[in-house]
Amino acid sequence: MAKLVYGLSQSLDGYVDHMKLGPPVPAGFRHFLEMVRGMTGLIYGRHMYEIMRYWDEDLPDWDADDRAFAVAWRSQPKWVVSRSLKSTGPNATLVADDLEKMIRRLKAELAGEIHVGGPVLAQSLTDAGLIDEYRLYLRPVVLGGGKPFFAGPRPPLHLVASDLIADDLIQLTYVPA
Repeated sequence: MAKLVYGLSQSLDGYVDHMKLGPPVPAGFRHFLEMVRGMTGLIYGRHMYEIMRYWDEDLPDWDADDRAFAVAWRSQPKWVVSRSLKSTGPNATLVADDLEKMIRRLKAELAGEIHVGGPVLAQSLTDAGLIDEYRLYLRPVVLGGGKPFFAGPRPPLHLVASDLIADDLIQLTYVPA
């Protein structure tokens, strides 16, 4: 049975904005690269999927780590939850209806970790009791506003691990209480 994991980098004040947070230091980037390599797949909302499509096309200024991440990301199956999109890119399946049923089927049929990208989608899956683990990647930045990691009320959680990933990145792992 697969485990559904929601995790994003966030500021100390709880906001997720990849543009304002900036890229992680090299050790943090390598952590995310290995994480993507080990995934079973990714579930995105429309907005997060459109951001991550950055990795679909090679860019001339990429270094070896960027190219390795792109290869790992492209190889993973993706399920994109959207009623407004009409199509998706390579290795991605559009999910427009019956999200909860589809997620329950994926969890039952697959093994490993399926990662959830996007706070609004994660809130829907939290409300349905489908997220098995929350990974908060704290960065030493205060944004003062933006999209919060939790799009709704924070569910009751229990801390199960804390790990220093890099000088500027701490991973806190929670499970539903």
